Amino acid sequence: MDSIIDMKALLDGVDVFTTSLWLSGLLLVLVIIGVRVAFAAAFIGFVGLCLFFMQKQGFDKGIVTAMKTVGQIPHAKSTQYALSLIPTFILIGYLAYYAGLTRYLFEMAKRWVGWVPGGLGVATVFATAGFAAVSGASVATSAVFARIAIPEMLRDGYDKRFAAGVVAAGGTLASLIPPSAILVIYAIIVEQSVGKLLLAGFLPGMVSAVIYGGLVIILAKMRPTLGPAVGGYSWKERLESLPGAMPIFLVVFIIVYSIYFGWATPTEAGALGAGVVLVMAVWKGMRWNQLHGALMEAAKLTVMIFAMIWGVLIYVRYLGFAKLPDAFATFISGLEYPPYAILLCILLAYVVLGMFMDAIGMLILTLPVTFPAVMALNGGVGGQLGSLGMTNEDAAIWFGIIVVKMAELCLITPPIGLNCFVVAGVAQDAKMDISVSDVFRGASPFFIADVITVAVLVAFPGIVLFLPGLL
Repeated sequence: MDSIIDMKALLDGVDVFTTSLWLSGLLLVLVIIGVRVAFAAAFIGFVGLCLFFMQKQGFDKGIVTAMKTVGQIPHAKSTQYALSLIPTFILIGYLAYYAGLTRYLFEMAKRWVGWVPGGLGVATVFATAGFAAVSGASVATSAVFARIAIPEMLRDGYDKRFAAGVVAAGGTLASLIPPSAILVIYAIIVEQSVGKLLLAGFLPGMVSAVIYGGLVIILAKMRPTLGPAVGGYSWKERLESLPGAMPIFLVVFIIVYSIYFGWATPTEAGALGAGVVLVMAVWKGMRWNQLHGALMEAAKLTVMIFAMIWGVLIYVRYLGFAKLPDAFATFISGLEYPPYAILLCILLAYVVLGMFMDAIGMLILTLPVTFPAVMALNGGVGGQLGSLGMTNEDAAIWFGIIVVKMAELCLITPPIGLNCFVVAGVAQDAKMDISVSDVFRGASPFFIADVITVAVLVAFPGIVLFLPGLL
């Protein structure tokens, strides 16, 4: 074939870096027009690898080498030990839901904070935060509380947009609060400690929940018709609500405590948590069909996440050959602007991308380029104190929490906000007369809350680094 079409000679004048820019732009176009991230990234990565190796080895050998490279990536990456905790974290959440533990959690939150303005909204925020601590998936958290919290709020006279928006926004807390699947993915892509990143997400997640709760109270005080307070619970009734929610708190304690003190790896902690929830679920009367449903839902979400990882890592392998991340990092470090101004531009780019991509896909597509750039802002490799005033390990953990919080925005921003579509779908199935536009409008104030949270975490990195620093 090389005698007919000398691809090596034909491609000798083609610049690999320029080609990578064009292919990356094409990838964004494919994603925006609706092609699944996993397939789009795998296709672009394969095309890029073919062009790269054909330039080096000719047509026949180049195609074979590209196919071998693509074929090795799924197996090589899916056998990483750290990835095994993703299905266990997801399974914890679905087991807790099918066992009915989430209803107890919401009832407890309602009795304790329902008396404040927008009380059921605040209860929903704190209940989603509690469930997020046993669920690694934001979409699952939103779907669960759309079934539990929205009917309660509507019965008590809450505005339907407000009720739906609170649930959609509250579900995003699962992205930060451990066990978080997206933090695990970040750790694997940038090769950082999974345990430290999971611990780092705990306090920022709590800060985000408090800011959400504060926003709900402010909105309810400004417009009392949005959500009235729910009173009438005695201290006895509040205390009686605690035992039902204790299993969830126990699982959170087991996971965080075992990782913090080094008694278990994150994978072992996830498996232990799943085992504890399973025992509690069976004890509370879980039937076989409920267990089957939990296992199937966990398997579906796990396969979706793994497929995205495989596809994007093919694309990432091509970027590595094209040296695009290194070139971008060099360009960023050479800019004569304050590091925080450059960081702000990167975060604004995530806001824009989040309007067209899902959270996990956006992160695994962009991190191979943005992470080296942020490390360059922090003074390069070697763990020295740099422009951002942190060691490289601390900067990697801090940036991980910031960028995951930015990824939460894309879960509630149009037109791709997945949490909003999930909440609207559940509401429509339950005949609640809540449209997708209602959910997006109800969730829009929480964009401001997320901006405030990011500003706090950027201004006070100690909130992120406190728990990992104690290890």
